[in-house]
Amino acid sequence: METDKCAGTAPEVGSVLYDGESGKVGEYRAKAGPYLLLRPLGGGREWEAAPADVRPATPAEQLSAKVRAANDQAARNRAEPANVLDHEMRRPPTPVPGCTECAELTARRAAAHAGFDWSGETDANVLLRSHQRRDHDA
Repeated sequence: METDKCAGTAPEVGSVLYDGESGKVGEYRAKAGPYLLLRPLGGGREWEAAPADVRPATPAEQLSAKVRAANDQAARNRAEPANVLDHEMRRPPTPVPGCTECAELTARRAAAHAGFDWSGETDANVLLRSHQRRDHDA
């Protein structure tokens, strides 16, 4: 962004800009004091850029940043378990029929899941696996 064109005005939120200082392309999010806040196109940690170092990204720079973001997302999505044990650990444990403690821990897991408490859901799964190993030789 050339200072003579923008003279103190911030770009439009969502504009795709190139930060010459960092060599990165980012989406304009907000102004923070004298700096512009930019975020990688695929999401991630924002960074501050001096307005004098920023200009609109060229179509080639935008495409490159979008491809990088798509590749990063695809890599995160296809992360496969390393072995069967890892895959089994991702599957929630099944309660043993007729066991009161299994039933209580399963109810605790369901309540955490319903409340979007992913940590609580994981805790219930860990406790249920531990109980099953200890009391059911599972």
